[in-house]
Amino acid sequence: MGFPFLYHNVLSFTLFIGSYSLIRNKILNFAPKFPLRRYGKMSTVIYPSPIFGPIHSRRLGVSLGINLLPADGKVCSFDCIYCECGYNATHRAHLKFPTRTEVLEALEKRLQDMQQNGPKPDVLTFAGNGEPTLHPHFPEIMAGVTTLRDQYFPEAKISVLSNATRINDEKVREALLHVDNAILKLDTVDAGYIAKTDRPVGHYDVEEQLHWLEVMGEHIIIQTMFMQGMHEGEDINNCTPEFVNPWLDALKRINPRQVMIYTIDRETPSPCLEKATHEQLDAIAEQVRTLGLEVSVSY
Repeated sequence: MGFPFLYHNVLSFTLFIGSYSLIRNKILNFAPKFPLRRYGKMSTVIYPSPIFGPIHSRRLGVSLGINLLPADGKVCSFDCIYCECGYNATHRAHLKFPTRTEVLEALEKRLQDMQQNGPKPDVLTFAGNGEPTLHPHFPEIMAGVTTLRDQYFPEAKISVLSNATRINDEKVREALLHVDNAILKLDTVDAGYIAKTDRPVGHYDVEEQLHWLEVMGEHIIIQTMFMQGMHEGEDINNCTPEFVNPWLDALKRINPRQVMIYTIDRETPSPCLEKATHEQLDAIAEQVRTLGLEVSVSY
């Protein structure tokens, strides 16, 4: 075995180790930012807590997620049949809510990293494994997040994706009124449909919801899921005039700053749901525009 043979093998091994280390480091650098946990055959997702992403949102752009719910499961006042996180009972949380200090320290660390290495966030989004306003210190955390945003990325927006079930709480309502984008859910005004698809946990009264949405009015964005298909043998198509017309009446009453309509984009815990078509969404959007309201559509 001569020197050329030995040199060739040592060089090959060195290159292999170098390539392995490079690939491994890229994986390790990537993994903490996107460690989404997936369960079972359906690709339902449980997000890390308290910070995840950034991810690219269809509606918001480069979004850094703030998850105020436990990292091991769902905590939500709805149990939607289309939720990307699955059903509440399937993914019950056992960990505690992250504390205000934990949220803000983790956020500052991530913002410092993004300031040094990118990407630049378009938005800091309260989302994740359920309803963010259920956190007992949501208003205080919101104030802290605003301070950090102003320090590191003052041009970024702050958004909250909420099912609006806690807007009857004055402190929660005031906190939402001070964010850039308070995106509040109203899939329909039909109580039977809400019970069947959004499946509220505890008390939910449509008229009460409409009252508080109207109070918040031009400060909020209404977000509505349109879909088709079947659930437990029942048709759940809410793209028809039966559901759309009363919803349009509610929009006139609320007079929101903007309306976001969208459809299913990921796998759902209920297996027989279907996306609304482009034509259906476009037709609904046009009806919203006739009310003089701004509307965006995510297909």
